[in-house]
Amino acid sequence: MTVEVHSLGCRLNISESESLRGLLRGVSEADGDLVVVNSCAVTAEAVRQTRQTIRRARKERPDARLIVTGCAAEVEREMLAAMPEVDGLVPNTAKLDPRAWNVPAVTAPAERRAYTRGFVQVQNGCDHACTFCVIPQGRGPSRSRSVSEVLHDVAVHLDSGVNEIVLTGVDLTSWASDQGSDLGLDHAGAPRLGALCEAILARFPALPRLRLSSIDGAEVDETLFELLAGEARIMPHVHLSLQHGHDLILKRMKRRHSRADAIGLVSSLRARRPEIAIGADLIAGFPTEDEEAHAANLSILGELQVVHGHVFPYSQRPGTPAARMPQVDPAAIKARAAQLRDRIAEIRASWLAGLIGHPLSVLAERGGKGHAENFAPVRLPAHAQPGALIRVTPARVVEGILES
Repeated sequence: MTVEVHSLGCRLNISESESLRGLLRGVSEADGDLVVVNSCAVTAEAVRQTRQTIRRARKERPDARLIVTGCAAEVEREMLAAMPEVDGLVPNTAKLDPRAWNVPAVTAPAERRAYTRGFVQVQNGCDHACTFCVIPQGRGPSRSRSVSEVLHDVAVHLDSGVNEIVLTGVDLTSWASDQGSDLGLDHAGAPRLGALCEAILARFPALPRLRLSSIDGAEVDETLFELLAGEARIMPHVHLSLQHGHDLILKRMKRRHSRADAIGLVSSLRARRPEIAIGADLIAGFPTEDEEAHAANLSILGELQVVHGHVFPYSQRPGTPAARMPQVDPAAIKARAAQLRDRIAEIRASWLAGLIGHPLSVLAERGGKGHAENFAPVRLPAHAQPGALIRVTPARVVEGILES
């Protein structure tokens, strides 16, 4: 009996897939081979890739049970259930519940495969109502994991030799705890993500690197800001859930920050920590976006000096308010997305060139490369041990990768 888990989409799905592999070790031999597709529904393209993965998995494993879970299993339930390749669906909110898989109700440690960094889920779901987003439909309301659960997962990763922990969540910066005493810290109100980061760093003084996945700038608490600005073990890499650079579009998206808010946050961080690298998620061609709004989207890239950009052509998602707004021509969406990517590539090329001659600590990965603290890609010797931290002084940039 074998179990395969195919993970699509976000880092949170990667983390959950690892836990799922550990859980499914309890599947009975009598149940036969099992294939699980942990799906994504953030865009129409993600749903297409989910369907493609299902078909490919069925072709490769014709006799296995094929179960689909993840966000698409909620948002596109009827469509996926109708696929002849699919034997069943497990609700996204139940995918880590042993009862959903008929396995013993024993807390199974996540299967720690040979990864170079450990992804730790601290939060799931979202309470916001961005007009373009279906993720609340797929993930439900925001739920924060307890401090003790998070610390346990970090410990498991560190015991396996991981040198970098990445905190993940659907809305990571919404993490809050009613267990203030568990943190051993005196915080007014519910402790926020900054307090959790403090607790991790205090409990594991030997942890070299703590990295955050995408954050909402509107939710950065004072403690988190201070850590990002001055704590060496928190990586100088902030990836913002920015989405756009024009205030009217941001309002129509129902985002909770303005253009000035984003610029102010980055300026304040950079004043304290000049080496910090900024990443951002951006949507091209949101409904009603005109040339002026697109120009603002382009220009904020330069103002923030975005070097890690994820550009998403607007994808009309069923049941969202944005789907009922006046839509932008698909050809214009494609062209604007390309312009955003080109601008990011220009800024990134200049940034990488500026790192030449500066020593970097690089976390080695497979394939002879790794990433520095600021997430710059670096070529390494082929014999570099994955997971090791290696000191490198780059001498050139070749095809977008630093080399010594």
